Amino acid sequence: MITSVLVANRGEIACRVFRTCRELGISTVAVYSDADASALHVREADAAVRLPGLAPADTYLRGDLIVKAALAAGADAVHPGYGFLSENAEFARAVTDAGLVWVGPPPEAIEAMASKTRAKQLMGGAPLDPSAVTDADLPLLVKAAAGGGGRGMRVVRELASLAGELEAARSEAASAFGDGEVFLEPYIERGRHVEVQVLADAYGSVWALGTRDCSLQRRHQKVIEESPAPGLPDALVAMLHESAVTAARAVGYRGAGTVEFLISLEGRAHFLEMNTRLQVEHPVTEAVFGIDLVALQLRVAEGDALPPGPPVGRGHAVEARLYAEDPSKGWTPQTGVLHALEVRGFFPTHPPMNVGGGTPHAPGGPALCAGAGPDGPSAVGLVSRDDVVGPALRAGGGAGDSQGPALRAGQGPVAHGLAALGPDGPSAVGPVSRDDVVGPALRAGAVAGDSQGPALRAGGEAAYGAPWVRVDTGYAGGDSIGVHYDPMIAKVIAWAPTRDQAVRRLAHALRRARVHGPVTNRALLVRSLEHPEFTGAQLDTGFYERNLDALTAPGDGERYAAVAAALADAAGRRGGWRNLHSQPQVKAYGPHEVRYRFTRDGFLLVDDPGVRVVHVTPHRVRLEIDGVGRPFDVTDHGDGIVHVDSPAGAYALPVRPRFTEPRETTQPGSLLAPMPGTVVRVGEGLAEGVQVTQGQPLVWLEAMKMEHRILSPASGTLTALHAEPGRQVEVGALLAVVQNADVQDADVQEEA
Repeated sequence: MITSVLVANRGEIACRVFRTCRELGISTVAVYSDADASALHVREADAAVRLPGLAPADTYLRGDLIVKAALAAGADAVHPGYGFLSENAEFARAVTDAGLVWVGPPPEAIEAMASKTRAKQLMGGAPLDPSAVTDADLPLLVKAAAGGGGRGMRVVRELASLAGELEAARSEAASAFGDGEVFLEPYIERGRHVEVQVLADAYGSVWALGTRDCSLQRRHQKVIEESPAPGLPDALVAMLHESAVTAARAVGYRGAGTVEFLISLEGRAHFLEMNTRLQVEHPVTEAVFGIDLVALQLRVAEGDALPPGPPVGRGHAVEARLYAEDPSKGWTPQTGVLHALEVRGFFPTHPPMNVGGGTPHAPGGPALCAGAGPDGPSAVGLVSRDDVVGPALRAGGGAGDSQGPALRAGQGPVAHGLAALGPDGPSAVGPVSRDDVVGPALRAGAVAGDSQGPALRAGGEAAYGAPWVRVDTGYAGGDSIGVHYDPMIAKVIAWAPTRDQAVRRLAHALRRARVHGPVTNRALLVRSLEHPEFTGAQLDTGFYERNLDALTAPGDGERYAAVAAALADAAGRRGGWRNLHSQPQVKAYGPHEVRYRFTRDGFLLVDDPGVRVVHVTPHRVRLEIDGVGRPFDVTDHGDGIVHVDSPAGAYALPVRPRFTEPRETTQPGSLLAPMPGTVVRVGEGLAEGVQVTQGQPLVWLEAMKMEHRILSPASGTLTALHAEPGRQVEVGALLAVVQNADVQDADVQEEA
């Protein structure tokens, strides 16, 4: 039996695995780079081991150091998470050779499927030969053979750019996965990205746990995922399930994996790859099937058998990835202090018990436990609306006592187990062993291995009938988002009985979330969820290419947010209430200039005739806009950005100084770093005095595990080149200068 697990990963996935381990009574061990010394996954672990260095190649990709860390910390198992070494067969062998349990598939299965080229051959396909492709084969997709997550992927639309894209993909793949192998395949325009979650044990059982649609992507990285994939014909779903199970059986698979397909406009399924690991989007499957995939991974790793058949899926779940990036500026990654991260959960009664998560460390992200309400977990945690059913139902825990036995609703203790509630209220079902529970969602008749019964009820109301929101994150308020790793801040997941309800719930939760710090894609996520193509389930991978401009346009409410910020600032300044100025006071935020007077009757806005000031404090403003009252919460963290949250949306407004400060000017043609990062290479043959052409790649900058090409803004002469491989640069650092008589003040063009 596993007693201690080291997670060979970081951030959100490490925290996710730790949560399940805690619920199962398993100790946890973290590893961390120097950049992650104070990261949340380190703080949450029972023990942590340093991996000296900053770059992934020196830390999270060093399998030898990770195995030593596991042995030094007394762990008896290693969970790889996703990314990094999660699909590395040599690492899996090193773990087992050291006498540790590998929480993943056999190395032979990884070798067969984790390499996308070998997987295609196994499934009857073959990659294209780069030396033999012609214009007729365009467009093409370059992909990394050893990893996913959009890294090492490039679309090629002109043969002239193929060699450069292959080189860039190899470099990015080697940096992200320690393996620079790439391959070519046809690129299917406007296809749907659909995948099947599989779970297998060592005794021949292979579950196909529904479908997921992951078509909304940027840079070939998923942004919004959902389960089940909407609108697929039953026959196609059955074929996808059968293909996924066949693929798993063909390689003797064990554990959790995902088989991915691209569905063409004609409805034809093309095999893409099998990911031999847990996916980022696994929570939507957990939500629909009421299971904990990490708990099941551990169970299979311990040698247990799965129940005879998979559980029945219910309802619909949607996940959105919250990134620190600016979609309006080419998805540029952002860095800085995350001052606040609060996403409210909405549980009218209670959700399926702790479907793998919750965020007990986040002020606004209540753990998904029975009894958790909209304002966070209750101290005692009564289950029913009337607070009469009984104390919180927690694995191994009674009311207020996480170590005691769970209490059956309205009954006495249930030894060792999870209380079970029947369809009409408290059930007389016997105790349920923690080790035998398929997943945390409780069901009537919750005997070992039974996952077919109706959803858990409290006081006669089904938990599965109450929509809920879950948050998975590797950050908490006050943490810093750096340049070394993926820019994902959190995943927000909503479950509801129908797709429409789940989408609405998720959009509402994101709109009302408090996310203060670097620029994020939060507004884009809300608009995506509410876009007619998405609500109508008209999904394909070209969604953002078609709709990005409209999705990133400034919001209509930004002007009112600026008004609220100006009034809150005035209310917070001492002496502002004593002096009545004859001239209007002025405060500027971004493009908005707000003018107001303070009269004996209160604030009077000069340029906003349809707005009446109702109430003002330094942190909360209420405006009446065209006869309708609107509240605004205003927060200034002192970093030059004022955050304004309202029911209609959230805004981050840069404070414009009253007097413009003199600043250094840059000469025309200067190429400035659009983000902090590391220079990984410069164009071949580049030196001062060399002639370059407009759009020519000059510098490759790596930030947050993605490569970004800096292009020449015009044709001309390279008069300065300050970039060199390995150099760390900050935003605005001068990389190069291209002089051209027609270009006086060129902006840097950035392309990923």
